[in-house]
Amino acid sequence: MSTLNQKNTLNNLTEYQEGSVVSKTLIKKDKGTVTLFAFSEGEGLSEHTAPFDALVLVTDGTAKITISGNEHEISEGEMIIMPANEPHALIAITPFKMMLVMIRE
Repeated sequence: MSTLNQKNTLNNLTEYQEGSVVSKTLIKKDKGTVTLFAFSEGEGLSEHTAPFDALVLVTDGTAKITISGNEHEISEGEMIIMPANEPHALIAITPFKMMLVMIRE
Protein backbone atom coordinates (compact mmCIF):
# COMPACT_ATOMS: atom_id res chain seq x y z
CA MET A 1 0.00 0.00 0.00
CA SER A 2 1.31 3.45 -0.91
CA THR A 3 2.23 5.71 1.99
CA LEU A 4 -0.13 8.31 0.51
CA ASN A 5 -3.06 5.91 1.00
CA GLN A 6 -2.23 5.38 4.65
CA LYS A 7 -3.07 7.76 7.48
CA ASN A 8 -0.27 10.33 7.74
CA THR A 9 0.33 13.76 9.11
CA LEU A 10 1.70 16.33 6.68
CA ASN A 11 4.90 16.75 8.70
CA ASN A 12 5.65 13.02 8.58
CA LEU A 13 5.63 12.94 4.77
CA THR A 14 8.80 15.03 4.37
CA GLU A 15 12.01 15.04 6.40
CA TYR A 16 14.53 17.82 6.90
CA GLN A 17 17.92 17.32 5.25
CA GLU A 18 20.74 19.62 6.38
CA GLY A 19 21.53 22.28 3.77
CA SER A 20 18.72 21.17 1.47
CA VAL A 21 15.22 21.72 0.22
CA VAL A 22 13.19 18.50 0.04
CA SER A 23 9.96 18.25 -1.94
CA LYS A 24 7.32 15.56 -2.38
CA THR A 25 4.46 15.85 -4.85
CA LEU A 26 1.21 14.47 -3.46
CA ILE A 27 -1.11 15.34 -6.36
CA LYS A 28 -0.20 16.30 -9.91
CA LYS A 29 -3.13 16.97 -12.25
CA ASP A 30 -3.73 19.16 -15.29
CA LYS A 31 -5.69 21.62 -13.12
CA GLY A 32 -3.27 21.82 -10.20
CA THR A 33 -0.68 20.31 -7.89
CA VAL A 34 -0.17 19.75 -4.17
CA THR A 35 3.47 19.57 -3.07
CA LEU A 36 5.07 19.33 0.36
CA PHE A 37 8.39 21.07 1.05
CA ALA A 38 10.92 20.87 3.89
CA PHE A 39 13.57 23.63 4.04
CA SER A 40 16.63 23.61 6.27
CA GLU A 41 17.19 26.84 8.16
CA GLY A 42 18.57 29.46 5.77
CA GLU A 43 17.50 27.59 2.63
CA GLY A 44 14.95 29.03 0.26
CA LEU A 45 13.71 29.74 -3.22
CA SER A 46 15.09 32.67 -5.19
CA GLU A 47 12.74 35.25 -6.64
CA HIS A 48 10.63 33.91 -9.50
CA THR A 49 7.12 34.12 -10.92
CA ALA A 50 4.55 31.44 -11.67
CA PRO A 51 1.63 31.65 -14.07
CA PHE A 52 -0.74 30.21 -11.43
CA ASP A 53 -2.11 31.29 -8.06
CA ALA A 54 -0.44 29.41 -5.20
CA LEU A 55 -1.55 28.80 -1.63
CA VAL A 56 1.15 28.21 1.00
CA LEU A 57 0.09 26.47 4.22
CA VAL A 58 2.83 26.38 6.88
CA THR A 59 2.98 23.08 8.80
CA ASP A 60 6.21 23.68 10.78
CA GLY A 61 8.64 26.50 11.53
CA THR A 62 8.88 30.07 10.26
CA ALA A 63 9.82 31.62 6.93
CA LYS A 64 9.95 34.99 5.23
CA ILE A 65 8.03 35.14 1.96
CA THR A 66 8.48 38.19 -0.21
CA ILE A 67 5.73 38.93 -2.74
CA SER A 68 6.21 41.86 -5.11
CA GLY A 69 8.71 43.40 -2.68
CA ASN A 70 6.46 43.06 0.39
CA GLU A 71 7.87 40.84 3.16
CA HIS A 72 5.64 38.49 5.16
CA GLU A 73 6.81 36.36 8.08
CA ILE A 74 4.65 33.26 8.37
CA SER A 75 4.67 30.44 10.91
CA GLU A 76 3.04 27.10 11.65
CA GLY A 77 -0.72 27.16 11.12
CA GLU A 78 -0.67 30.28 8.94
CA MET A 79 -1.18 30.56 5.20
CA ILE A 80 -0.61 33.05 2.42
CA ILE A 81 -1.66 33.33 -1.22
CA MET A 82 0.95 34.14 -3.84
CA PRO A 83 -0.90 35.62 -6.84
CA ALA A 84 -0.13 34.49 -10.37
CA ASN A 85 2.57 36.43 -12.21
CA GLU A 86 3.73 38.28 -9.06
CA PRO A 87 7.45 37.89 -8.21
CA HIS A 88 7.97 35.95 -4.98
CA ALA A 89 10.80 34.41 -2.95
CA LEU A 90 11.14 32.42 0.26
CA ILE A 91 13.80 31.99 2.96
CA ALA A 92 13.49 29.66 5.95
CA ILE A 93 14.11 31.52 9.21
CA THR A 94 13.93 28.21 11.11
CA PRO A 95 13.61 24.70 9.72
CA PHE A 96 10.38 25.14 7.76
CA LYS A 97 7.76 22.88 6.18
CA MET A 98 4.91 23.90 3.94
CA MET A 99 2.24 22.55 1.66
CA LEU A 100 2.03 24.36 -1.69
CA VAL A 101 -1.23 24.16 -3.60
CA MET A 102 -1.10 25.53 -7.16
CA ILE A 103 -4.34 26.00 -9.06
CA ARG A 104 -4.30 26.24 -12.83
CA GLU A 105 -7.14 27.72 -14.86
